[in-house]
Amino acid sequence: MAMRGGRAERLLIALQDIRTADPIAADHIYAGHFSLAGKAASTHGHSPFMISAPSLAWAEALHGFGWLRHLRAADTALSRANARALVEDWLNLDARGGGSMDRPVARNPRVVARRLISWLSQSPIILANADHAFYRRFVGAIETHAAALERALAEGLDGDARLTAIVALTQAGLCLEGGGGLLRRASLSLSRELPVQILTDGGHISRNPRVLVELLLDLLPARQAFVARGVAAPDPLLNAIDRMIPMLRMFRHADGALAGFNGMGASEPDTLATLLAHGDAGGASVLDAPYSGYQRLEADGAIVIADVGAPPPWAFSKDAHAGCLAFEFSSGLHRIVVNCGAPQADATAAREAARASAAHSTLVIDDHSSCRFEAIASRSIAAGMVLEGPSRVEVNRAHDEAARDQLLDSIHDGYARRYAALHRRTLRLADDGASLSGEDRVMLARKGAMPAGKSLAARFHLHPSVRAEPDANAGGVLLTLPSGEQWRFEAEGRAAHLEESIFFASPGGAMATIQIVLEGELVENEGLNWSFHRLTPAEGA
Repeated sequence: MAMRGGRAERLLIALQDIRTADPIAADHIYAGHFSLAGKAASTHGHSPFMISAPSLAWAEALHGFGWLRHLRAADTALSRANARALVEDWLNLDARGGGSMDRPVARNPRVVARRLISWLSQSPIILANADHAFYRRFVGAIETHAAALERALAEGLDGDARLTAIVALTQAGLCLEGGGGLLRRASLSLSRELPVQILTDGGHISRNPRVLVELLLDLLPARQAFVARGVAAPDPLLNAIDRMIPMLRMFRHADGALAGFNGMGASEPDTLATLLAHGDAGGASVLDAPYSGYQRLEADGAIVIADVGAPPPWAFSKDAHAGCLAFEFSSGLHRIVVNCGAPQADATAAREAARASAAHSTLVIDDHSSCRFEAIASRSIAAGMVLEGPSRVEVNRAHDEAARDQLLDSIHDGYARRYAALHRRTLRLADDGASLSGEDRVMLARKGAMPAGKSLAARFHLHPSVRAEPDANAGGVLLTLPSGEQWRFEAEGRAAHLEESIFFASPGGAMATIQIVLEGELVENEGLNWSFHRLTPAEGA
């Protein structure tokens, strides 16, 4: 059991849940309508834990109980009674071993950790007007969950799920009466694991911005709980949060959305604003993140965010993408160049497509990706993991005083084994933010020659809000932003053409969009030169 030396009698504090909540959703839940993870299901009067789940992600969200926050936001006698009844329903089914409790999803350590965190956060509504018997039963369930997570950790739980489990145990130790032993064990594990998973520059080892968001949503309430209990928080916890907040700012465009790299899907600007407000770190973002493999350029309202890192370690690579040297570009409140982003977790075919290099604003050789993945649907332990990818990524950034621009020069060897080619990309952002120019070049990686007859394609996926049309006079592409601001894309000596694309990272689901494509041949020192120029009002009129 989690409480060594006796059972806990009560909860001392409740964690603050800083995730955004919708009180209107409480009415839907009471009516038996559960909209979770992009899917909706109606219980038709039955227990939600007994019906067939429309997707795995839906089932994980249901058993994770994060939706309880909507009931707490409603703050009515009905929502409180509904919360307690649903938790009791789960406990009853669990005790009988019936219904969906037999499914592995409810026992998955990642889901167990999420459920534990949700119950600790929403305990005030779960326990409102509860009798003593239910109170004792609920506290016992908290202990049982903690014990299950400790066993999972002892058995080698890895990846970001390991850190989530440790955070859940830390929170349980802070909330449970007599949880000092659990808190000491969990705090020690937290102090050891945070420096492993949170890199020196504040990024997560998975290189996935979404993981950074999810961890902060758990770590910030834990920090607050240490204060509430009058217990000194571990220094690694405080240090990690102080590094993570500026890193989160690095990925953020001016419209509040995070760049779509390595598993990042739709952003929730309200959630990001909450994290930045609670993080109370300085307003500056990280510009140079060499450990995480990202770079950011800023100039007078223009922002460039670039992926210049190798794939993450194998255990953390299940959501990684083949987007080496891809970038996103925004002007003011509008994103211009994006990556396709990550779709919903259960959209297996879409997830496979979104991971490909062609779904990123980077150079693609012969329609192949710079990484090779194990299929997501594979039954192998390596399902979804990166099997092969760039091992050498070199980056140099500088400010060119004469040219009055910021320079980012990077190179990767993800195509070296198959095509004997290195991809070098140079980006230049003008100091006045009015132009972004680049060159994509292929260089020989080793003695010999590159295979003949292979193609190059530099792809620039546009945000769905950008209107693109061929610019016959200039031989390029005219881009119009929602604000009316116009940009022109040009390529030296090459015809740019438009193709269909898809943007998976829209809050409302996948949206059709357009991509600009430049094509060439795989020849040593072949270069594709291109630029984006902001037009003056007179030119754009």
